[in-house]
Amino acid sequence: MTARRSAGFARRLAAQVGRLRHVWLALALAGLLAACAAPQRIGGQGPAFERQGRFAVNLQPAGAAPYAAQGGFSWRDDGRVLRLDLVSPLGSVLARIRVEPGRSELERADGSRESAPTPDDLLALVWGHPMPVSGLRHWIRGEAAPGIVVDARRDGQDRLTSMRQDGWDVQLSAYDDQGPGRVRLSRQDDQGQWRLQLIVDRP
Repeated sequence: MTARRSAGFARRLAAQVGRLRHVWLALALAGLLAACAAPQRIGGQGPAFERQGRFAVNLQPAGAAPYAAQGGFSWRDDGRVLRLDLVSPLGSVLARIRVEPGRSELERADGSRESAPTPDDLLALVWGHPMPVSGLRHWIRGEAAPGIVVDARRDGQDRLTSMRQDGWDVQLSAYDDQGPGRVRLSRQDDQGQWRLQLIVDRP
């Protein structure tokens, strides 16, 4: 290899290392911000199922640019009213969701609101096409939603680890005494491909 070629190779290698360094720095920063995203616990009276942690969403709509978001979530379900807060990695409120019998409401960060009779109807209204999500209320507890379940699998302790329901592939793992600490959902239909992950913060 001539001195000129050697010098050119060295410059290209240095440039590649520099780009990789920026990528790793960005990933490390994103991880740090996500770790700081845990929202406040949702207050309320009486017993309730509660979870706090992080979420990540990846959407690939058909014929449109992909979209990704991450942040923190706080979940409180007393069996009648479900409340879900979503915050950005920096801690600002992205949305607040309230589900009760006969009414589901989404409040955005700008104060605007949308409402519908059910969570599925609400998401169809906001997103523009049907995407059943009401099963998440059961999946986050490690249970199947009432209805048809396909290819359900359980571990040696009879805990649900995977299933297909309402068009979603559901993966549940990292159980504690309340349920799965990691919930992974994926779905593909004629509208695109969707992925959601919830990771519970340990106390």
